[in-house]
Amino acid sequence: MLERCSTNKTVKSVLESTDLSSRLLAWYGRHHRVLPWRAPPGGSQGRTDPYHVWLSEIMLQQTTVAVVKDYFHKFSRTWPDVHALAGADLDDVLRAWAGLGYYARARNLHKCAGIVSSEHSGQFPRSAPELQKLPGIGPYTAAAIAAIAFDEPCAAVDGNVERVLARYYAIETPLPDAKPEVKDKAEALVPPQRAGDFAQALMDLGATICAPRKANCLICPWSQGCQGRILGLAETLPRKAPKKAKPTRFGTCFWLERSDGAVLLRRRPERGLLGGMMEVPSTNWAETRPQNPATEAPVEARWRHLKERVNHTFTHFHLELEIWSAEAPPVGTTLPEGDFRWVAKHELATEALPSVMRKVCAAVLD
Repeated sequence: MLERCSTNKTVKSVLESTDLSSRLLAWYGRHHRVLPWRAPPGGSQGRTDPYHVWLSEIMLQQTTVAVVKDYFHKFSRTWPDVHALAGADLDDVLRAWAGLGYYARARNLHKCAGIVSSEHSGQFPRSAPELQKLPGIGPYTAAAIAAIAFDEPCAAVDGNVERVLARYYAIETPLPDAKPEVKDKAEALVPPQRAGDFAQALMDLGATICAPRKANCLICPWSQGCQGRILGLAETLPRKAPKKAKPTRFGTCFWLERSDGAVLLRRRPERGLLGGMMEVPSTNWAETRPQNPATEAPVEARWRHLKERVNHTFTHFHLELEIWSAEAPPVGTTLPEGDFRWVAKHELATEALPSVMRKVCAAVLD
C-alpha cells in the first residue's frame, strides 16, 4: 500500500504527477492493448478477475505477451478458476506449462492455487503485502495483482516501466542500481483512483511506444517533458551494468528404448532446476565433459555414442548435451532405483518434458 502525498512532496510535484497520470490514462483509453486477461479501461465492464490477473502475471515472468496468450487460453479453459487449478494433478499442470520455461513457476502456481483455495476460500488477498506471502508471488507480481485486480494504489515496476521512467527522468545510473530511484518515481505517479488502469497503461507505453530499440517520441503522451528526449539520451537508457559471460556446462543423456518402442524417462528432484519435470536420464551437468559417461548410465547395456548434440541456454548458463543410446532388456525387467518409468514414443509429446529434453527427443527421433 502506498502512502498518499507524503510530506516531502511539494504542491508542484503533486500537480506534475497528476498531469502525467491524467495524460497517460487518456492515452490508454484510446490505445490500450486488448489482452485476454484484461478488463477494458475505466471499469465500465467490471474489474479483471483476480484469478486471471494472477495467472497471466505468473506466466508473463520472463516470457512475452505473444507467447503467453495461447498458454493463458489453454489454462483458463482447462482450469477456469483457482479451485479447479488447486484440484489438478501437478503432472497435468507441468505438461500444460511445457515450453514456457522456468518450471518453478508452474510448481508454485499449483501450490499457490492450493493455498488460496483451501485457506482463503478461493479469494486472493487484496493487498500487496498479503499477496507476497503466497508461493511464487514477489514484490512486482504482488503490486501488479493488487493494482489491476483490486485497484490498490501500488506501483508495479517491470522492465517496461523501468525503461519508460529511466528515459523520462533521464536516470543514467545503470540498472540494477537505479531500481530504488525508479521505484520512487513510479510510486509518486500512482493516482488515487484507477491504479490498475495506470499500471497497465505504463506497461503498454513501454511495450508499444517507448520500446527497447526505438523510442517513438513523436506519438508518446509524455514526450513534452521527457528529459531523455530533451537531452538526446532516450534510446541509450536505461543503462545496464555489463553482463557476466555465461559459463557452459556439459552432460550426457541416455536414450534407452525397449523393443516395443517405449523409452525410459526419469522424474527430476522436486528442488532445483527443472524440479519435478520428466527427463531423458542424464548425468549431472558439470563444467567439464563426462570422461566415461556410460558409468553413470541408469542400467548396464551396450551403449553407443550418437553424433547428435543438443545445445540449450538457461538464464545463467549454456548447456551442451551428448546423447548415448542403447536397447533395453526385455519387457518386465526391473527398473533402476529412482522415479523411472517407461513411456511409449508416441506419448512423449504429452509428457511434462522441459524444452531441453524435447530437443533431446527430437534429436533422436528425427
